[in-house]
Amino acid sequence: MQTPNRIDPNLPVGAYQTFSITAPKDTRVAAACEQVDCQAWRHGWDSIVDESTELGRSQAQYIRAESRRTFREMRTEAGLTVFRFESGQRCFAEHYTRPEIYLVRDGDWRGNPTGRRRQHTRPADWVEDMAENQGRLIDLQQKG
Repeated sequence: MQTPNRIDPNLPVGAYQTFSITAPKDTRVAAACEQVDCQAWRHGWDSIVDESTELGRSQAQYIRAESRRTFREMRTEAGLTVFRFESGQRCFAEHYTRPEIYLVRDGDWRGNPTGRRRQHTRPADWVEDMAENQGRLIDLQQKG
């Protein structure tokens, strides 16, 4: 692997902080439709069921009695049942995502002299922390 081309830092390693987002390899977790930007969740969807078959009757029974979702029921000219689901509710698919780790540690690519690191539990907190750090750097730069 090629080594990165880095500019020599002007300050000691302890004067820096590193903000990183990583995802563990080979790890996936169940996720809600909203987390994965599911198009059915975003726009709604139709489920078309043929109730002349055993499978279709079973699907229709589940949707009507157990799905706990909001829908409108219609019939096509061909005799199929269309269940139209509103947006903003969980679809019937199972979604998965990879967890992300939002980390801040002292130091830079040369190391972490203090060993101090913290992991944010929410992405918004990590973004806020980084923005505050950037604001401090801008203030220091403007002061000279």
